[in-house]
Amino acid sequence: MTVEGPPTVDADRVSLLHRVRERLAVGVGQPTPEVMAEAIRVEAGGVLGDTDLLSALRYLQTELVGAGPLEDLLAEPDVSDILVVGPRRVWVDRGAGLQMSGLTFTDDDAVRRLATRLALAAGKRLDDAQPWVDGQLTSVGRRGYSVRLHAVLPPLAVDGTCLSLRVLRPATQDLAALIASGAIPADAVPLVESAIADRRAFLIVGGTGAGKTTLLSAMLGRVAIDERIVCVEDAVELAPQHPHVVRLVARTANVEGVGAVAVRELVRQALRMRPDRIVVGEVRGAEVIDLLTALNTGHDGCAGTLHANSTAEVPARMEALAALGGMERAALHSQLAAAVHLVFGVVRRADGTRGLGEVGRVRRGDDGLVRIEPIWLRDSGFDGSKPDPVVVETGTRC
Repeated sequence: MTVEGPPTVDADRVSLLHRVRERLAVGVGQPTPEVMAEAIRVEAGGVLGDTDLLSALRYLQTELVGAGPLEDLLAEPDVSDILVVGPRRVWVDRGAGLQMSGLTFTDDDAVRRLATRLALAAGKRLDDAQPWVDGQLTSVGRRGYSVRLHAVLPPLAVDGTCLSLRVLRPATQDLAALIASGAIPADAVPLVESAIADRRAFLIVGGTGAGKTTLLSAMLGRVAIDERIVCVEDAVELAPQHPHVVRLVARTANVEGVGAVAVRELVRQALRMRPDRIVVGEVRGAEVIDLLTALNTGHDGCAGTLHANSTAEVPARMEALAALGGMERAALHSQLAAAVHLVFGVVRRADGTRGLGEVGRVRRGDDGLVRIEPIWLRDSGFDGSKPDPVVVETGTRC
């Protein structure tokens, strides 16, 4: 698929489209097809035929509305990532790894215009003085999903404008569906269910796209209906099937660089909202300190997700994040040992399927450092040498 350019290549027609864009830019209301068609007719002075009018309208729609030429890809229900590298390479991930989409742009200027427009929609600036952007778009595409946006302009991006779109679909699968699909193997089901029922504090870890949010949302759906869950996220992804969920979403700064509300601040606010459980959608920075504080102030059953490739990496990963907030290593390990009981590790296998891969429990050694002790592995099940692996030692309550 190739994104069409102006209806003809002569300078008069190109000038016409520029005038139409300027007219729409100073107008009011949304650039609907009717509004754009009327603007074309006015600027053309009635000299365009129906064919040229439709061609010009299609071009303007890709230039002015939504995600332009990427709209069709965003509308596909299984697309998770769209990656654009210059005008000729548009990659898409539908759950089985990256594949070339077949879509191309006319030139790199077209990619740059799209990236700049999306950045503006996210309240960000993208130009030669600020050649990269990281933001979030809401209600993008015909299905209205939130999208995480990242873009880099040349000459920093050597091969042309780089545009990355991560589709953030609400995680709506419940625990029964995950069990039925094999994402949670049968022998691990009692451990997962007991962690919820016994109000254990837990973390879910895994790589990008491994299914951390999906598992967390499903587990929260099993929380008792008389418990109040306060979820804090930097993008709306959690959608647990539970009657009493309060969702707080962080906000980035606007084009003037003001108005940002960090996840860390929202965690502090959540503590004042009479929560039974506090959940952080993904721990990415210094908010790990506030989460551990929450876990150690009487809120049983709190949870969060963390980007890590295995459960064993959790202590080191949390050390690095806590250092961003000024917490020393010894303090982090002390807080972690007292706060968290279980760590669930999810994996994305070579065939694209996702599911629970390992479960570990938090242990503090004689040296004061925390280690994650495996108690269940997908390939080998429970370690028979451990006494009743389904029963997790309580330790210090969070």
